[in-house]
Amino acid sequence: MKDLEILLKNIKNKELLPLYFLHGEEPFFIDQVTDALEQILPEEERDFGLTVVYGKDTNIAEIVAQAQQFPMFGDTNMIIVKEAQDLKFSDEEKKILENFAQNPVPTSVLAFAHKHKKLAGNTRTAKVLKSAGFLFESPAVKDYQVPQWISEEAARLQIKMAPNISLMLAEYLGSDLSRISNELSKVKMLMKDGEILDAKMVEKHIGISKEFNVFELQKALGQRDSARAMKIAHYIAKNPKSSPFPMMLGNLYNFFSNIIIYQTMKGVDSKTVAAEMGVNPYFVKDFAQAANFYPFKLATRVISILREYDLKSKGLGVQQTPHEELLVEMVYKILNVDKVKVAV
Repeated sequence: MKDLEILLKNIKNKELLPLYFLHGEEPFFIDQVTDALEQILPEEERDFGLTVVYGKDTNIAEIVAQAQQFPMFGDTNMIIVKEAQDLKFSDEEKKILENFAQNPVPTSVLAFAHKHKKLAGNTRTAKVLKSAGFLFESPAVKDYQVPQWISEEAARLQIKMAPNISLMLAEYLGSDLSRISNELSKVKMLMKDGEILDAKMVEKHIGISKEFNVFELQKALGQRDSARAMKIAHYIAKNPKSSPFPMMLGNLYNFFSNIIIYQTMKGVDSKTVAAEMGVNPYFVKDFAQAANFYPFKLATRVISILREYDLKSKGLGVQQTPHEELLVEMVYKILNVDKVKVAV
């Protein structure tokens, strides 16, 4: 990600490379770079100086042929290949791309947006692109990194946030960085000078209830607060779009997995425990509290419950049951994990 930040800064300063091969699992950063390249041309030059093609509609020979042409107007011939992962990389076309990388045209900028997967690093093509300084990876942001990324993105947008809001947004919006960025940009336009993004504002503008969301459910389960946990579960069951069941399963699985990690690392300092969990050290105390209610044996039983309901949600081994009913039933079982029968 650091390389891509430098790349964006260089593009903004009009320090352009003749070739960009952007690849990796996270599409958000790739889109950022291609958007920046599209905007770098003056508006009056875009009609003739900018060509956008899609991988499924073209091939490398045609793309390179375009990049070898001189600009019709202006100083730069810009070609952006979107969905480059759909290109067919035959041996012959790989050689064409490699030759272009070794002999680029100074008046052209050719960018490949190869999303959702990496270019195999052991290939000659990848080695040639890397050696020439034209290969840039956009790695997936891991779930535990999302709250930190949200904080950084909010700071970039000059949005001040109340404590825990980045975690709340990560729990609700997941790891879709494009969606998170759009929501933050939307909120930025609605905020007044000096306002702080808090739970009330999130509820109003993003639609996450400050009282009834997966973050609060997790908190209630961690404290073994049956009344509150069941109240939240019933609310979410009536408003399933607010917290999709698969997302909730993933969050709860991470939460109880971290409780197990805490149980196995008792006596170890918070910083080391947090690093193992992949969370901010500030949140270790929450897992310490939850560990009092879920000893190792019970925490592992909860994991079994979550796996059971993951299978049920996919209709495996049982008659299809609405996710809303499964949620309430699952929360009840977790709260009574020491009493109910758990499927193995």
